[in-house]
Formats: sequence, structure tokens, C-alpha cells
Amino acid sequence: MFKGTPEIVAQRREEIVNACEKLYQTMSFKEVNLKEIGNITSFSRPTIYNYFHTKEEIFLALYEREYDRWNAELETILNSDGTYTGKQIAEKIAESLERRSQLLRLLSMNNFDMEANSREELLASFKRAYGRSLDLFRSILEKNCPEMSAEEVKAVMYVFFPFMFGIYPYAEVTEKQKKAMEEAEVEYKYQTIYEITYNCLVRLLDK
Repeated sequence: MFKGTPEIVAQRREEIVNACEKLYQTMSFKEVNLKEIGNITSFSRPTIYNYFHTKEEIFLALYEREYDRWNAELETILNSDGTYTGKQIAEKIAESLERRSQLLRLLSMNNFDMEANSREELLASFKRAYGRSLDLFRSILEKNCPEMSAEEVKAVMYVFFPFMFGIYPYAEVTEKQKKAMEEAEVEYKYQTIYEITYNCLVRLLDK
């Protein structure tokens, strides 16, 4: 990694991740590459290697940042005055994920390959952000659902967090996919991120 000041390292890493995020708005993971990222940064592609060794490491940093953004929303839910019912928790979490479609899009990708092609220290940093989400989600349930046992809280978590991996593909359906479903004569009710998330959580928390 580049031996600059912590400020310069952080600034350039941020610029690289921002460039990746900008490209990801209109391109797929496969289409985004280091050359494309280098084209919209203030430094050359070889310089990127001083901060990230692979495209997957850049996406992992973007992924981590998305978890940090979601964590800020979870903290707001946790620190709110009073308590929520199960239905209200489902509403709040659904609203938070509706604003985090990029996180859900990243979740729907092949995380195994992304993590396998990233250095351990960067993977550990990402896992801390992910672990923070788990801790905040657990704390929200413990605060607002005192009737739930520790095992029940854990059961909800380990149903919902794997469930999140499938939200984006079901909510963000292309016209091509819709036409294919019609040609295959598959009846399907399309739902939003909010609806899918809410319907799952309200059932998990229905006590």
C-alpha cells in the first residue's frame, strides 16, 4: 500500500471508491474495471494499485461503506424515544432498506468471489461494518421486543440477514425479465423493496 500520510491515503481511497460507485450506477459489476475507474479519478490506473490490488477490493470498500450508511439508520431506530411494536419495527427497517438499494444490489452479487479476491485486512474491515449491522439489529429487537428470548432474537436475525441477499433481484426486475416471465407463463406479483422487507419482518416479529 502507498506510504503516504494517513490523510492522503484516505482521500485517494475515497476518490477511488467514489469513482467505482459512480460507474456502478449505470454499469454492471462485470463492466466496471480498473481502467474505467482510473479514467474518472485524478490519477492514473497504476496508482490505484497502491491502494487496492483488485477490482473486488474496491467493491468491498464500497460494500463496507453501504453497511456503514445502513448502520447510521439502524442507530437512529435504536436510539429513538420509546419503543416500537413488531409491525413498527418492520416498517422502520423496510424504510431504511428502501433507501439502501445499492447495499441490496451488492448483496445480490457473488460475495464469495469478492471476498476471496480481497486481502485479509480489507476483508476484516468490511466484516466489522457487517458485524455492526448484526449488533444494531439485535439491539433493536432486544429493546423493542423484551418478550423474545435470546434464541428467538437470534433465530429472527439468521432468517432475515440471509433473506436480504434475495431482496434486490425480486424487487428490481428488468423489462427483459418481465417479458421472459410472460413468455414462460409464470404468474408473479412484483413487489417493492419496502413491501418484500416489510412482509418478511412482520411475519418474523408477529407475536
